[in-house]
Amino acid sequence: MKKWIFSEDLPREADPNSFAQKLKIPPLIARILLRRGLTDEESARRFLFPELKDLSQPLLWQGMKEAVDVLEKGIEAQKTVFIWGDYDVDGITASALADEVLKFHGVRTRVYLPDRRRNGYGLNISGLEELAKEGPGVLLTVDCGISDADAVKRARELGFDVVVTDHHMPPEQLPESDGIVNPRIGNNPSADLCGVGMAFFVLGELNRRLTLKNGRRFPMRQVLDLVALGTLADMVSLTGQNRILVRHGMDGIRDADRVGIEKLKDVSGFSAHQALKAGQIVFQLGPRINASGRMGSPEKAFRLLQREIDPEEADSLAKELNVLNQQRREEEQRIFREALEQAEAFRDSAALVLCGKDWHPGVIGIVASNILEKYVRPVIILTADGDDLKGSGRSIPEFDLYAGLKACSELLLACGGHRQAAGLRLRSENLEAFRKLFAEEVSSRLGGVAPEPCLHIEETISLQEASDISIVRSLELLQPYGIGNSEPVFASEPLIVEQMRRVGKKCEHLIMKVRAGNRVCSAKLWGRADEFSSDLLGASVRLAFAPEVNIFRNPESVDLIVKDIHNC
Repeated sequence: MKKWIFSEDLPREADPNSFAQKLKIPPLIARILLRRGLTDEESARRFLFPELKDLSQPLLWQGMKEAVDVLEKGIEAQKTVFIWGDYDVDGITASALADEVLKFHGVRTRVYLPDRRRNGYGLNISGLEELAKEGPGVLLTVDCGISDADAVKRARELGFDVVVTDHHMPPEQLPESDGIVNPRIGNNPSADLCGVGMAFFVLGELNRRLTLKNGRRFPMRQVLDLVALGTLADMVSLTGQNRILVRHGMDGIRDADRVGIEKLKDVSGFSAHQALKAGQIVFQLGPRINASGRMGSPEKAFRLLQREIDPEEADSLAKELNVLNQQRREEEQRIFREALEQAEAFRDSAALVLCGKDWHPGVIGIVASNILEKYVRPVIILTADGDDLKGSGRSIPEFDLYAGLKACSELLLACGGHRQAAGLRLRSENLEAFRKLFAEEVSSRLGGVAPEPCLHIEETISLQEASDISIVRSLELLQPYGIGNSEPVFASEPLIVEQMRRVGKKCEHLIMKVRAGNRVCSAKLWGRADEFSSDLLGASVRLAFAPEVNIFRNPESVDLIVKDIHNC
């Protein structure tokens, strides 16, 4: 059971009914928009109906002209463009996007995706030296490179022209490359792009220039499916530029004209042209692509996403990724159980720093997220990497994880990341000292107060309104949900639980029938049945829920997807 925090009242001057009439939307949607600061008709329209024409011009991004100049000059000299990506969904989709656009224009490319266990994240000098044997050309990094000053220096020594495109937090000392484009450097249209989003703008500007020379324009809309996939998986803010890119990219995922997407949807249990919600992409498609880099080689996922792959090969690769994902889930469950045992020993600490020497580095980030959800405090999971430890951290909204790690930098060999997710490396002998210092840093920044598990509630609505299919369908206008645009969660009026049963292999789900007056509705709680007593049957309760149209019933009806339950 969580503490419910209701959204602030509407602005005093707001008239939601008039606003709703102007936008031709239900008053409920109008109230949500007003609470989220979309108080004028134009900004609300842009949010509800984002158009590609509202994307910023590429040259508005700092460093864009210089970076594309380098790429264009290298292409004119008929140099190979070496695309160096990352092994996660963001890096793989960014690499596939860059490769597709460049090949369209007849550019010779070579994609390099590091092995997570052997090479680690980012540029590495040994890999660069191997690539240099193929003849130095233009090195284009996507979703990495901003913190690799030594490797960038070595690449230039080896004869590469280096263009860094990245979105991670830049260090104080930037790499001395020939060009850098990073949404976090300078005054840009958005600071929230991920790697594939940044690559989209860079390749879009290069595409424009090459079109002027050869008369052939690559349709950038064709790679928006990759942009949506990488952006959603990387859990960046789904506002502004990202919202436009993802909304239109989800259309591409629905249409599945990329055969690899079609096969990926198939092994994930979806039909070829089924429209997916953001959560389904994040938690079904994304993990299968990630499994390639976590448990095997990212090359397999990259190959699956290449447009020219034939259906038979795509089918085989998608099935292979599905098997890898199952292996990843099994390994994740084992590590999670072991991490839980450790966490109990530190449950009074402001932060959890947990370590297992044989924990697979490909899944510790997921485990960190699961431990965070249970204990509601910053979590770092570490595993052995030679004589050192490397790890992945996740944080609560109240604590800036990257800043907290930087404050402990005296004990770290390296760290990088964002406010709520980061990676780090330290010497094994510094584990206890780091555990103590990091917990002290968290406690200090949070004022010594442990955050209470909370659930943000939009407003209280009646069961009649919650079960109105037309209203629930209109909520789809607010999609995609994610960071910066959370799914609206509502509180019910008091309801009577008329029926209740547990379902699932472990009886972990709860299916209920709830009533208010003459209105009855289905309510479903996924995965948390053990948290609630069987005494609910016949009781008066209030539900925190998100309404959802059940398209599998005939006629269609509304289910209340329950997030929490309070007794009246």
